[in-house]
Amino acid sequence: MTSKIAAATFVVAVMAMTTPAVQAQATTTPAGASTPAAAAAPVSRAQRKAETAAANKAGQLTPAGEGPISPTPSTKSTMTKAERKAQAKADEKAGKMVAAGEGPISPTPSTKSSMTRAQRKAQAKADEKAGKMIPAGEGPGNK
Repeated sequence: MTSKIAAATFVVAVMAMTTPAVQAQATTTPAGASTPAAAAAPVSRAQRKAETAAANKAGQLTPAGEGPISPTPSTKSTMTKAERKAQAKADEKAGKMVAAGEGPISPTPSTKSSMTRAQRKAQAKADEKAGKMIPAGEGPGNK
C-alpha cells in the first residue's frame, strides 16, 4: 500500500515539475513571433477537424489503402532455372563442384583440456602471485 502511495506521489511531483516547463515553451518572444516550440503546439480537435474537412474538399486526402507502399526487396532470382542448371553443369565439368559430403568440415572444438585440474590450479596460483590476475569486476568488459 505504501508503495502505491509513493508511486502516486512521485507521479504528481513529476507532473508539477513539468507543467511550468510546458507552459514556458508556449510563450511568445517580445517581437510577437512565437517560438519554435509554440509553433508545434497541439491543435484543438475542432481545428484538426476543420483542416481535415478542407483537405477532403480540396481532394488532398489519399483514400485508405491507396497510399504509396514502401518497396519490398525482390526475392526473385536473377537467373532462370535453365540458366542455373547450365551453370551447375559447367561448374561440374570444370571441377569446381564438390561431391555431397566431401566438402570441408568445420573443425569441432575439443572438449578435453590439455591440462589436468591440478595443473590449472597451479597455473592460477602462479598467475595470482605474479599479479597477472584481474580482480573481479575490473576486467575490460566492465565499466
